[in-house]
Amino acid sequence: MESSSDRSQDTLKQSALRGRPQSEATLSQRHECYDKEVKLARINTVLLAAIVVINGYLLCAPFFPQLLYWWQDQQHSPGSTEALAKVAAAKPSSHTPVPKGDWLVVPSMHLNDQIIEGKDAGALKYGPWRRPTSSTPDKGGNTVIVGHRYTYTNPRGTFYNLNKVQIGDQIAIFWQGKKYTYDVTAISQVSPNSTGVEASTQDARLTLYTCTPLWLPTDRLVVVAKLLEVKW
Repeated sequence: MESSSDRSQDTLKQSALRGRPQSEATLSQRHECYDKEVKLARINTVLLAAIVVINGYLLCAPFFPQLLYWWQDQQHSPGSTEALAKVAAAKPSSHTPVPKGDWLVVPSMHLNDQIIEGKDAGALKYGPWRRPTSSTPDKGGNTVIVGHRYTYTNPRGTFYNLNKVQIGDQIAIFWQGKKYTYDVTAISQVSPNSTGVEASTQDARLTLYTCTPLWLPTDRLVVVAKLLEVKW
């Protein structure tokens, strides 16, 4: 007959056999949970880093063009105020390259861009846009040119530095083989509903405007310049 001690040993062995796979299953589950926690921690780290980078860009991007403006003047680069003043004053016989085509040169803005012609505001993404309802330099009247100031996709908008322009600054437009030189006579800030800045005028003038202020554009910064001379 089987003794009670034998039965006890059999019971212990069966319990051990039943307990072994349970322990292995529990350990496997713990490993899976650990792996999931590690993956989630890595994802959270990546997301946190992305948030920091995006927020840093949103905060710093508006200042990048200002640093570039300062650096260009310090290095006397081709885009500096000094260099563009020579372009604006250039003559066909001078050693300074003269822009070909229709160009707007504003030395104090570090601006030397081709004037864009287009039917609607979609042309603004390509550069300074001449309002099609306004005049042209060769016809006199009010030539109106508009430009973006700042967008997050293009921090240095065409007219980002329009606030650098001061009364007395000179602006040049190279238009259909002639150079039109203008002298800045007025700077103002108006609401977007002020359509008078685009009104026709008897005198030959140039009007530039963009959105302002930089961070929360609610108005327009307007620069008006009177024609001084036409050459070539």
